[in-house]
Amino acid sequence: MAATKLSDDEVQQHMTHLPGWSRQGDSITRQYQFADFDHALEFVIAVGRAAEDVKHHPDMDIRYNKVTLTLTTHDAGGLTEADMEMAASADGAADALGAS
Repeated sequence: MAATKLSDDEVQQHMTHLPGWSRQGDSITRQYQFADFDHALEFVIAVGRAAEDVKHHPDMDIRYNKVTLTLTTHDAGGLTEADMEMAASADGAADALGAS
């Protein structure tokens, strides 16, 4: 079953529960900062494993102690529940590693 694209109102409602995330067109993005490269890498591994478990993969950019995630559902042509769930999961992993 194909993922259903969220309406603008649904996206806005989800965004109220995702501090630090910003919408850019049909995607959402957030940058996390960690104490050092090791913590950033640990975060990327945690997000990658979670993404593989649900078969929903974010774009990830790592630059020393900073990691930027971008989420969208290409098949749906925009944002879906899967993106919002992945964002919340990433936030949990980042919190556990002391991200700012």
